Amino acid sequence: MAKLDFSTDLSERARTILKALVERHIRDGQPVGSRSLMEEAGLPVSAATIRNVMSDLEERGFLHSPHTSAGRVPTALGYRLFVDNLLQVQPLESEALQVLRTELNPDKSSTELVQSASNLLSAITAHAGLVSVPRPESNQLRQVEFLPLSGNRVLVILVVNEREVQNRIIHTQRPFTEAELRQAAQLVNQRFAGQALSRVQNQILREMEEARSRIDSYLQAALDLASQALDQEERENDYLVAGESRLVGNASAEELDRLRELFEAFEQKKDLLHLLERCSRAEGVQIFIGEEAGYEVFGDYSVVTAPYTDGARTLGVLGVIGPTRMAYERVIPIVDVTARMLSSALSN
Repeated sequence: MAKLDFSTDLSERARTILKALVERHIRDGQPVGSRSLMEEAGLPVSAATIRNVMSDLEERGFLHSPHTSAGRVPTALGYRLFVDNLLQVQPLESEALQVLRTELNPDKSSTELVQSASNLLSAITAHAGLVSVPRPESNQLRQVEFLPLSGNRVLVILVVNEREVQNRIIHTQRPFTEAELRQAAQLVNQRFAGQALSRVQNQILREMEEARSRIDSYLQAALDLASQALDQEERENDYLVAGESRLVGNASAEELDRLRELFEAFEQKKDLLHLLERCSRAEGVQIFIGEEAGYEVFGDYSVVTAPYTDGARTLGVLGVIGPTRMAYERVIPIVDVTARMLSSALSN
């Protein structure tokens, strides 16, 4: 998001009051009144003067009154002004920094690193942690093995990149012998080892059509097994979300309905994937407050993201989803540093 500077035509007093009100609301989660602001802002003015400034800020769209009380809360525009022009970002705590260094260890596989990043973001910020998994074109197939299980089930052992091993179970239309599965794996490895997963998937689909036209049942069976294994890889690994329950714990009663819609968006993935795709094309930390994300379901929530790389290209995006009244001064550096450390681990 490009920075918006509304502060140039606001008085120093108005900026101070807005900053104090946002900080108080983030801390307490309640509408803030003029008397509370007198203590918070430390201004040598009367409560009546503060009320007049608050009324002006409300008319300009930075604040609104949720009830008939005199208290006010920031709007998305108020938060945007605060984040872009009034926020003082805090350095990352040494304890959190040490946890990130320990857990984002270069000796881990890329799958383990991505999972760790998602869990760490949630644990450190107390919000939901989000990491998009490296795109298929950045993953290469090294080797695949098929092992028979009971019934029409097959264990797939998939080796991706240099050392990442993934296991999954697929269901087949008929049982396969161990010899058949060994031959199928040998065929797939001979044809596709060392190629990008996205290319392998497209090539498998083409060869399956050719095998049908030749009535090559052996080749057809091998390709079908590989197609199922890679299709599951693609469907499972869009992004990882950790700590959704933390959003429930922070939600008020009236926010729970909106939160259910957000969880449905997590399940359906479409909107969130579009947002992450936008973030992957940007540099550095991106902050979306409320419906700035482009989707109504994010109305009461903010998303803070940063891309991560392998040193040569962008692999994905990580971030935090939390209420609009999150502690931005703390969340922003956590997201930034986590992205840098994950990039460093993947580069090594």
